[in-house]
Amino acid sequence: MLLDLIKSRKSVRKYSSKHIPDEDLRKVLEAGHLAPSWMNVQSWKFILVKSQETKDLLAELSVGQAHVKNADALIVCVADKNAWEEAKITHIKSPALNPALQGDNGILIRTMEQVIYPISYMMLEAESLNIKSCIIGALGNEITGLLPDVSIKAKEKLGLNDDQIISTIITLGYEEENTPTNKVRKDFNDVVFLEKIGNKF
Repeated sequence: MLLDLIKSRKSVRKYSSKHIPDEDLRKVLEAGHLAPSWMNVQSWKFILVKSQETKDLLAELSVGQAHVKNADALIVCVADKNAWEEAKITHIKSPALNPALQGDNGILIRTMEQVIYPISYMMLEAESLNIKSCIIGALGNEITGLLPDVSIKAKEKLGLNDDQIISTIITLGYEEENTPTNKVRKDFNDVVFLEKIGNKF
């Protein structure tokens, strides 16, 4: 069951030296490719990184997080603001349905939101293949304003243009030492309500 997979998934930061087969990496990326998208704009790009040189640069971009450098592979998730214009949805005149009419801030918010869906799909597909993952959100980019020089260097290395933002990095690898999942969450009744806040479901 999918819910069992969700319960078993955990963030893993220590990986073995075992390599992930390319066919499994393709399955993970295909899961992201098939994720739902607002009006099918698909405002994302995914860059698979396996070279140590690029992993070292992305670890620097990620404020020195060692598991970025030591993962077997990385998926750089790119929020692509260009996608809204490329989608040819200018005939839609409602700002509610066409973020391009909401200005730069509206486009940025919607684009970053959209990337969340494929990230979740890819991590769950990885888990189904016993590939462990971790989301890297602490990094330098145009939004955080951190490490601007490293951010420019990383974008050049990855072939990104000014309207493409490194939003997240997913680390992938096999767990170095299998440890039990200890998923600590707020109580169900603290976050889920019926009809309005305060009514238990």
